[in-house]
Amino acid sequence: MRPEQITDSLIHDFIKAGLHEDVRDGDHTSIATIAADSRSRAALKVKDYGVLAGVELAEHIFRYVDPSCVFTANKTDGADVFYGEIAFEVEGNTRALLQAERLVLNAMQRMSGIATLSSRFAFEVGDLPVKVLDTRKTTPLIRFLEKWAVKIGGCENYRWGLYDWIMIKDNHVDASGGVGPAIERAQAYLKDNNLSLNITLEVRNLVEVHEALAIGGITRLMFDNFEIPILSEAVATVGKRFETEASGGINLYNVRKYALTGVDFVSAGALTHSAQPLDMSLKIQK
Repeated sequence: MRPEQITDSLIHDFIKAGLHEDVRDGDHTSIATIAADSRSRAALKVKDYGVLAGVELAEHIFRYVDPSCVFTANKTDGADVFYGEIAFEVEGNTRALLQAERLVLNAMQRMSGIATLSSRFAFEVGDLPVKVLDTRKTTPLIRFLEKWAVKIGGCENYRWGLYDWIMIKDNHVDASGGVGPAIERAQAYLKDNNLSLNITLEVRNLVEVHEALAIGGITRLMFDNFEIPILSEAVATVGKRFETEASGGINLYNVRKYALTGVDFVSAGALTHSAQPLDMSLKIQK
């Protein structure tokens, strides 16, 4: 379930940076109050309901702080969870468990909130031939966690950054002198640099749709903030010549209406920027 872009090395670097931010020269409270050789068992209790995400990450974090720990997952990423359930238990060095506690909780609560919202989006259009995509509206430096959670929740990842997809948006069109010049320059750039990247063109009205159809050479047309009737007309106009995508102001309450227009994709920044964290706690077992 982990996207191929998320490597063990990426996870390792995140854990190292996350612990450095929180621990620095030591968890002085735990060092002062707990014996160095103390071992404990801790359980992650879910205090909400939704879709669980971050279990695999949590295991990586605990094994990083204590390679000898024993991690037992009761629930897997993508599982439905309810108040009071125990997602996992971990036994290990007590100081290490407490050192990892906040990093685990912060990541899992955020990821589980995104996975839960993503699952609701996916449910709304589950019977339709459309895919719901995330966007770059993510939290700096933890984009990979948020996109991982989107995937766990049942939606799909769009581009991971500016580097893996050509997306010609309104600012690019205006700055380059129009739809035609923007497309032509993008095509020339890919050819000159021997790059093979998909091209999405954002269009704002039917005039730009027709301009794009006349030029061609793109992968997908993204209809930005189109009203539903105009969107339906635009999709019919394009036919199957290019992939089609609806974007702009899409939420849980209107995503189905957009999907019913026949677009291939619906992209929603709400998947990541509007998700509420799931409440959970990690408690040492007496």
